Amino acid sequence: MTRIRPPASPDLAARRLRVTTPAALLALAAMPWRANARQIATERSARARFRVIEVASGLANPWSLAFLPDGRRLVTERPGRLRLVDPDGRLSEPLAGVPAVFARGQGGLFDVVPSPQFASDATLYLCYAEAADGGARTAVARGRLGERGLTDVGVVFRQQPAISGSTRHFGGRLVFGRDGLLYVTLGDRGSESDRAQDLTSHIGTVVRIRPDGSVPPDNPFVGRPGALPEIWSYGHRNIQGATLHPQTGALWVHEHGARGGDEINRPEPGKNYGWPVITHGIDYSGAPIGIGSAAPGMEQPVLHWTPSIAPSGMAFYTGDRFPDWQGNLFVGALKDRMLVRLELDGERIAHQENLLTSLRRRIRDVRAGPDGLIYLLTDESAGQILRLEPAG
Repeated sequence: MTRIRPPASPDLAARRLRVTTPAALLALAAMPWRANARQIATERSARARFRVIEVASGLANPWSLAFLPDGRRLVTERPGRLRLVDPDGRLSEPLAGVPAVFARGQGGLFDVVPSPQFASDATLYLCYAEAADGGARTAVARGRLGERGLTDVGVVFRQQPAISGSTRHFGGRLVFGRDGLLYVTLGDRGSESDRAQDLTSHIGTVVRIRPDGSVPPDNPFVGRPGALPEIWSYGHRNIQGATLHPQTGALWVHEHGARGGDEINRPEPGKNYGWPVITHGIDYSGAPIGIGSAAPGMEQPVLHWTPSIAPSGMAFYTGDRFPDWQGNLFVGALKDRMLVRLELDGERIAHQENLLTSLRRRIRDVRAGPDGLIYLLTDESAGQILRLEPAG
């Protein structure tokens, strides 16, 4: 595992950020991208009427959106580009310093997440697919955001083993827990073998690491022979949505099934979520997978979608601009091209409403912004950043 140098002192990092921000904004102002937001739809849900605003467009399969303290945003494009988005929606040129990505099939640049101390250390975390050992694997790198891009970049985690012959199911979401530890979601790499049940690999797992990539001593498999110590939970297929519950701080994720069996889960330490032994779906050929939908010692999902919606992106809403959506969980859908709003009763899903079905956009990422609005990314060759605003 490659490690990077410790971050610069907070004072130095803050000085770098203050110095570079004006220059970055001037550079953004010169970009020839459409900057004026435009309304593309007005929609009504059971609990709110809202406008859909296009903030920016022309992105190549955008995957992740993140917010910075100075009002700018970061957006990843799956081919391997990271861009800044200024408050007016102008997109920067691709930032330097992004690690080389394996941009084939479903591979590429995935999540971007600022450090919990970003205001003082200017550190970003990136999840991406990288070529290795004749195949590919999911990796996590971190670096500091500077005037022209990322500096002091180094890898803090690599999925083991790399898999050859597959360009699918990399996972790719990152979430910092309230304890400052980093959760990384890792796919099964498109295999219906029992790799996701094998604790000697990271295939089909959620891992939990410190920000420098080292292993927390209270991880569930620390010290257990035949198990990798980074593993938090296992038996997952392909997690592309992850977020923290706003009251409990618990990790919630969703994962793709095959034909049916998309799931929402609450990964708990050391627990087995069943794939591919149990599932509520079937193979794309129509053949059964595993032994059924339940088995002793394997967890049941909070919710499953059968048939599949192909979920991606996930956020709880806690803002004040949509008071009737407080505490709702929002999930993007790729195949079904919609935004799903879920009402909770405790930790049980009590109601589902499908939004934006008339737009017919593949929703890749869902974020609750610091301004109390909801932001979406559309997974298209000319993808968009969309914003949902109250319509009165």
